[in-house]
Amino acid sequence: MNSSPVEEIKNRLDIVEVIGSYIKLQKAGANFRAVCPFHSEKKPSFFVSPSRQTWHCFGGCGEGGDIFKFIMKIEGVEFGDALRMLAQKAGVELQKQDPKIKTERTRLYEICELACKFFERQLEESAAGKEAEKYLLERKITRESIKKWRVGYAPDAWQGLSDFLISRGYKKEEIQKAGLGLTSQKGSFFDRFRARIMFPVFDLNSQPVGFGGRVFNSDDPAKYVNTPNTPLYDKSRILYGLDKAKLEIRKKDACILVEGYVDAIMCSQVGHENVAAVSGTALTADQLRILKRYSDNLLTAFDMDLAGDSATKRGIELAQSLGFNIKVLVMKGAKDPADIIAQDPKEWEKIMADAKSILQFYFETTSAKFDSKTPEGKREISKVLLPVIKVIPNKIERAHWIQLLAGKLGVREETVEEALKDVKSVQTSRVFEEEAAVRPAEKKTRKQALAERIVSLILKEPKNLEFLKEYHEAGLTPELKSVVASLRSGEKPDDAQLVSYLSFKAETEEGLDCKEEIQLCLRELEALDVRSRMDELLCRLREAEADGSQEKIDELIKEIHQLTSKLNT
Repeated sequence: MNSSPVEEIKNRLDIVEVIGSYIKLQKAGANFRAVCPFHSEKKPSFFVSPSRQTWHCFGGCGEGGDIFKFIMKIEGVEFGDALRMLAQKAGVELQKQDPKIKTERTRLYEICELACKFFERQLEESAAGKEAEKYLLERKITRESIKKWRVGYAPDAWQGLSDFLISRGYKKEEIQKAGLGLTSQKGSFFDRFRARIMFPVFDLNSQPVGFGGRVFNSDDPAKYVNTPNTPLYDKSRILYGLDKAKLEIRKKDACILVEGYVDAIMCSQVGHENVAAVSGTALTADQLRILKRYSDNLLTAFDMDLAGDSATKRGIELAQSLGFNIKVLVMKGAKDPADIIAQDPKEWEKIMADAKSILQFYFETTSAKFDSKTPEGKREISKVLLPVIKVIPNKIERAHWIQLLAGKLGVREETVEEALKDVKSVQTSRVFEEEAAVRPAEKKTRKQALAERIVSLILKEPKNLEFLKEYHEAGLTPELKSVVASLRSGEKPDDAQLVSYLSFKAETEEGLDCKEEIQLCLRELEALDVRSRMDELLCRLREAEADGSQEKIDELIKEIHQLTSKLNT
């Protein structure tokens, strides 16, 4: 009997490798752990179990599941799309006509892939495409890079691409939804991209989801036209080239951030493959959240405008506030990385070697621009530097730069610290956009947490079940009682998911003496019960005192003394 596609995919793919391609995993005994990608945290509470092929966050969000659940959450897709993504990764062929698999997003992915092939073919075979290819080669982009990045050409025709896609069975509405077609006010349908060199934009699975088109031999005033936001493409979340760079970023523990498509291609071409581009947008919180999976170190090759409210500066400040270590690649003479590399690759290597920390860069540029000896100069310097010092999360590092700024301005450090209080902080509350949609895990009482821990440790070492007595079980939730009952009887538990969760939880703790830990937890449970009973008795004692019932008072005091003795033993 043939296994289902789901089982075949699970058999072929290792959950550690799949999740490890999205976030940094560290070995933790028999498991792997990481900072949870689904909620903001500092201490790693996200665990992956190779033996179970499952993952779980034991922190704020409490999410967990299998390889499919992870892809659905991290990519923001439905099950059918997660199935298609993982099937492609596993080399499993799916039945194309299965209605459960053929979602709207699947058709949009197919449209983008066909469009990418169409543009590639036009660059290779059409007369105008060959001219465009010649232009790219003149800019020192090699044929290997053109093929690697799947650069293409959109013909100067109103319906060249759309006619091709319609002939393959796709509707105009779908083509427009993929961001490749437009409808005029008069109702005529036409291609969004015409007479342009096409740079496909890929998601993290290297599937084309959008395009950037550079004008070529046309009088169109717009130098670049980009795909608008679609169900597949969100410019605030996607970084051009990250699909190709993510493993190299992790390996080198740094990401080179550039502004344009050609900048990214040229950097990669000369060996710096840990490069990604923001592609015309300001650096966003969502992009930073994704980059945080791979490295905390950024090398920025931006036009670093010092204006107080520039988009570049706001993005840099946001990255600082999230704990990124930022260095600036200083490019003189209004050049960009692509031009520098094309003219002299050795100059680019020198720029890379001379990268400055972001604070060092700001201090040097403000010193060159303003006179620190005049009141006006002091004001302008502080206007630039105070906001970037304010967002430094590490207090010791912040104190270092406060000391330097005070020395530069000739004022006391206390004065700088007072001035910092008036500086508005960068808002980071929307960095983890999913958090608004993720319901926080239900807060457990101490008693519930202890009971859960005891059962999880017994699952790890069932021989310790003997320490759990009937009076202990009385305080367990019905679900935990059911798990214990199944352990005693040897029968299959009713709630297999709860058992899996508790077993996984115990696995994440290494080097524990389970017997000793269970006994400690049981003693604390008993103490909690005693305190709860004592609170009840104290309440009744107050009532007896109000009633003036001396006999009842004496009886309650005696019981309270007995409980106090029990607590102290």
